Amino acid sequence: MEVCDSSRGHGEETGGGSKMTQGEKPLFVSVDELVSEVRDGDRIGVGGALLTRLPLAALHALAARRPLRLEYASWGGGIPLEILLGAHAVSKIDFCFSSLDIFGLAPLFRQALEEGTVAFEEWPAFAFSAGLEAAKQNLPSMPFRVPGGSDLFDHGLELEHSIDPVSNVDIGFAPRRDLDVFLMHAQRVDEAGNVEICGARGMDTLAVFAARTVLVTAEEVVAVGGLGSLKGSFVIPRDVIDHIAIAPFGAYPTSCLPHYIADFAALAHVTATSPPSAPAPPSSVTAQRLREAPTISHERIRDAVSEMVSQRERDNRPATVDEVMVCWLADRLQNESICSAGAVSPLAVTSYLLAKATHAPGLSIMMTSGGLVDIALRPMLLSLGEALDTASAAVQCGGEDTYRWYYQQGRVKCEVVSSAQIDRHARTNNIEVLSPKGRRVRLPGQGGMADVADLHQDFILYQTRQSTLSFVDSVNRVSASRSLHGADERRRAGLLPGEIHLITNLGCYQYDDASHELVLASIHPGVSLDEVRAATGFELKVSSTLVETATPSRDTLRALRDRVDPLGIRRLEFVPAQDRQRLLSECIEAEEELIALALRWD
Repeated sequence: MEVCDSSRGHGEETGGGSKMTQGEKPLFVSVDELVSEVRDGDRIGVGGALLTRLPLAALHALAARRPLRLEYASWGGGIPLEILLGAHAVSKIDFCFSSLDIFGLAPLFRQALEEGTVAFEEWPAFAFSAGLEAAKQNLPSMPFRVPGGSDLFDHGLELEHSIDPVSNVDIGFAPRRDLDVFLMHAQRVDEAGNVEICGARGMDTLAVFAARTVLVTAEEVVAVGGLGSLKGSFVIPRDVIDHIAIAPFGAYPTSCLPHYIADFAALAHVTATSPPSAPAPPSSVTAQRLREAPTISHERIRDAVSEMVSQRERDNRPATVDEVMVCWLADRLQNESICSAGAVSPLAVTSYLLAKATHAPGLSIMMTSGGLVDIALRPMLLSLGEALDTASAAVQCGGEDTYRWYYQQGRVKCEVVSSAQIDRHARTNNIEVLSPKGRRVRLPGQGGMADVADLHQDFILYQTRQSTLSFVDSVNRVSASRSLHGADERRRAGLLPGEIHLITNLGCYQYDDASHELVLASIHPGVSLDEVRAATGFELKVSSTLVETATPSRDTLRALRDRVDPLGIRRLEFVPAQDRQRLLSECIEAEEELIALALRWD
């Protein structure tokens, strides 16, 4: 694969040039005029994070223009990338991860990589952000810690690296990642062209300073001096902004807080087509609900949950496998722990919230790609969860900030992650697998897993459906694994000693430092050792002190079912594919009823 160079596209290099907002076009333009600034062959970055503040109105307008040979360069692909791939506009992808989040895999991304119709470079998240940082600072490259447990740099991803003479740590140098265009959506702008964003920032505040042209859609325009009042907001100066289009609901059906939450029902509809369809405008009733939902307080949602739970029959069944797994994961956390939530991980987030609701009230949780730090306890939710987290977070920032403040410093206890493949050596694979017939099957990618496998104190993994295809002797690709193991080795690298754990729907495993293999430590209630062996793709090592996995107490189960996850969102990771859409629709409908209940008291 080709290596990113620092001077692509039709314009001048980013470093040192002044922005020209008084040229051929005025500062404020229409959406169609805005995207006309994107030219064939541009390297384009897209703002937002996950299902937050995506510039979807502009992206659909851009796709309608049918641009050619774009290089898509963003941490996440997802809906924006699918829209542009659907327009046959992309010739290369620079990325870390691409899926449709809770709505499933990204079909056009997978097809493009499986068939080789686009070039791509797949980067660890820290290296990707370092490239943007280098462009932001007008430097040729930026150092980063090479994730030793990943094989990304063995598959065409080339860069300079060297062993630091002081710490003996492998340091890579990410080449600067200049963007020809950065397209983003913002909450507000003022009449002079200053731009205000709030909530989780993704990598927006890196990308705007790494781009030659910055194009913004925004919910509203205010008078000069009217910005800066939104909680935790960041104001991007007009000097780096080229053109702005005022586009109310320009991020819909994703969120743009505090203006509106994400519309998960509409997201389910648009992601059901490939490429994702442009959404119909929300009805007046839906728009009102989406606008009012961010005003719901933690106290009101707790009261609404209590009323909803009181109206249904009490569930006194024994713990189900998903509940055993959630409770086991929660037990790994302590009051002083710091945890980070990745994409598409309802089980992990539920375990964090359960720990905070029970034995670890001081637990610090980072949500939405690390952009919302130290959130307050709330129920497990879909669209409303982000609004509650944004309101309660002690800090709102960019993903690159938490990487440097927390991850690189080794402050985080864990980010509980799942993987399509895990092998006997606790190596993970979310990149590519071979089907039983030998066909290459592309997966979403490692996101930030390659970095956090070493940086976080514990490397904690889960699989909801253990089988000989998912628990294998050796993974096809290594997206992430721990390369720094012993306490002394980790301390020399400035990191906390920790452990590797795996929990599946059948049992729990611990990593043995002597054999460098996972060892079965416990079996879940009702599961036999023969069942575990039959679902393992290698000769299983079993602990001499094998026990039955502890079942949660009645009080813990009650907290999980009635307070932490009353909608049962954790179950989305356990149902077969053919049943998942039905369960997701039930969860979306139940949350809409919960929101209506909470708003009724306002």
